Amino acid sequence: MSEISVSRRGFLRGSAATAGGLAAGPLAVHAAGAAEASAPPARTPEMMDIVLEVNGGKHALTIEPRVSLLDALRENLKLTGTKKGCDRGACGACTVHVDGRRVNSCLTLAVRCQGKPITTIEGLAARGELHPMQAAFVAHDGFQCGYCTPGQIMSAVALVDEGRPLSDEAIREWMSGNICRCGAYPHIRAAIKEAGQGT
Repeated sequence: MSEISVSRRGFLRGSAATAGGLAAGPLAVHAAGAAEASAPPARTPEMMDIVLEVNGGKHALTIEPRVSLLDALRENLKLTGTKKGCDRGACGACTVHVDGRRVNSCLTLAVRCQGKPITTIEGLAARGELHPMQAAFVAHDGFQCGYCTPGQIMSAVALVDEGRPLSDEAIREWMSGNICRCGAYPHIRAAIKEAGQGT
């Protein structure tokens, strides 16, 4: 009987403590969790200090050598225009330009990009004006859900800069690494043709 009595007391004490925590308010609990989440990770011996040149600005980062360029852009620099799709280099949603070439940032190590200019979708517009490819995508409704659009635009800009032919067949071939699950391909091709002919 005494064991049951002690067990009940323990239960009541625990319940009172929990109620006291709830009385402090869910905002207090949330604030504590948010502060913990926003705290920078503790530095480990493996971490490296690097500098990335992104959209014309230089950014000092302390990251692990295995961090992808995609994660460095999204998590460290908060440039979330570059999307994480498959994270395996198959969908093209993470396409950015490194040293003037299009790359899948999910397959590219951030530490390998030091000393190379990096351009993301946020860096295409100039002086408040959309890049011609961005404007063409808007004019031709080259997107539906919009998730793949940043990668599509970055690949399309590179395609034109590379001097690729602008026939439907050539665009299909050179944009084949960028998947649009909504099926907006005819609009995307029309946008690329218009922007490409205007350059």
